[in-house]
Amino acid sequence: MAGLEVLYHSVRHDITTPQDAIMCFVHWELLQADYRCLGIGDRLKTTDVKSELLPENWNSSKELYTLRYQSEDEKNEILIKAVLVDTSLIINMLTSRSEQVANLTINLTEHIDTEHLRDFGRVYKKMAQLKNLVKLVIQPTVSKRTDSTGSSRKSRRKSSGSQFDQDAHPSSARGSPRNSDPIRSNTPNPFAAGGADLDPFGGCEGGMIVDPLHSGFPKAGFDPAQGTQGGLPPGSVPPGARFDPFAPVGRNRPGPDPDHLPPPGYEDNI
Repeated sequence: MAGLEVLYHSVRHDITTPQDAIMCFVHWELLQADYRCLGIGDRLKTTDVKSELLPENWNSSKELYTLRYQSEDEKNEILIKAVLVDTSLIINMLTSRSEQVANLTINLTEHIDTEHLRDFGRVYKKMAQLKNLVKLVIQPTVSKRTDSTGSSRKSRRKSSGSQFDQDAHPSSARGSPRNSDPIRSNTPNPFAAGGADLDPFGGCEGGMIVDPLHSGFPKAGFDPAQGTQGGLPPGSVPPGARFDPFAPVGRNRPGPDPDHLPPPGYEDNI
């Protein structure tokens, strides 16, 4: 963790509480992510200057820390607010461009040795674990920063033609017709599993909209707006309205088999 010890020694006389030590660690992690500190407070100032050092009065309040950072390419800014609650420090990080928020709660007694606040070699109890925890709040915001070519990582993933994205969403990724069925294709595709559940209209013989005819796809020739035999008159169902039949639909449907499941005792007298 090169650079952390130098940073800590530059502010060790200002560190009087365990939350001070945590904020120093968070500041160092942001430096590793190519961010520089602009100053304290949640508003821009004309005197803001990017620096690797913690600004003056950065820990004037031991219960609330507010620091602003900017990326080296000046394409993104981050606002950090850390609040002390009992023996924990709640860290909130907001990106100015995407307005994405990440937060993390760190137990101070678990990670900081309060008796050796000015001894860098002993102040952090579990430095590797603390580093992983702090990355949880930094990575979600830093990963959204655009690269030098002006395209985000998400855009690069889309342009690469991810196999999973194309197969899991066949209708949107490939522009294929709704009745196409990648699961029934001649070549099995393991990434297409579950694709039917992602289409609410049942484009892959599934989905959340249930076909009242239980046929997978609505059958041609049945229009509830034209009325039903022995039931609703024409015009009773508005065109395009969802209609759940309350009786068998269609003509010349076979009736029940009288020999099918006779009532109990039916053959007692035989």
